[in-house]
Amino acid sequence: MKKNPELSPKKSLGQHFLTDPALINKIVALARSESSEVVLEIGPGKGALTLPLSRAVGRVIAVEKDARLVELLKEKLSREAISNVEIINQDILEFDMCRLASPSQNRYKVLGNLPYNISSPVLEKLIENQSILSRAVLMFQKEVAERLCASPGGKTYGALTVLVRYHAAASAMLKAPREVFYPKPKVDSMVLELDFERPYSRRADDEAVFKKVVKAAFSHRRKTLLNSLGLFYHSWDRGILEDAMKMCKIDPKRRAETLDMDEFLSLASALSLTKNNADDKF
Repeated sequence: MKKNPELSPKKSLGQHFLTDPALINKIVALARSESSEVVLEIGPGKGALTLPLSRAVGRVIAVEKDARLVELLKEKLSREAISNVEIINQDILEFDMCRLASPSQNRYKVLGNLPYNISSPVLEKLIENQSILSRAVLMFQKEVAERLCASPGGKTYGALTVLVRYHAAASAMLKAPREVFYPKPKVDSMVLELDFERPYSRRADDEAVFKKVVKAAFSHRRKTLLNSLGLFYHSWDRGILEDAMKMCKIDPKRRAETLDMDEFLSLASALSLTKNNADDKF
């Protein structure tokens, strides 16, 4: 049977629909949802996760950018007599998550099969709204998932690893081969859990400085830490950088990928003491 062209996946939106019922049921089970919960679903698509999820929780708020799929999903929900799903036709990156805040529920869970092309901005949005989120169970491109779970010293360890781990514990939950999607992507995927109720135990003295130090350190991965920081912020005095690293007992010749979380936090703390002396004031 010829597929309806109006409902074909849009390449521009990075759409790859889950088609394996067994995998879908595993994802819903791994989410460990309660019958009274309100869950935010990112990109419900054709409802592969939405329908089984609606039977496991109190309410689903599904945010879908593609208006064609919104209408299709509404029809499916109506046929199944499912009334606890609210569908919002909007780009998740523009959706105001603060509207989820409610006195009756302190934090919310997030589920979703993320389009590969918006993984990083979605992560940033979740971090910005971490105060109202408990956990996120999300499908990522395998490469991105490996970066989020990476340890210091490897090629996959980077700024995204450090910044996400600062705010949430990342755990690999389930592999998803490319064959379980339509259309089949070129790479495999992986389901991760981000637990926002388990942030890194040590907190930064100045989170804005910490974020900038991490991004600057990884801005030139093949260069030494001293050179990367200096090249990213040209106005940083080399002497100040060297003094800060000496204070933290960090060899300036090391590369960013060798620093662990505590070393980044210590370096940011040392540099924050001198930020008012820097021309750009960070």
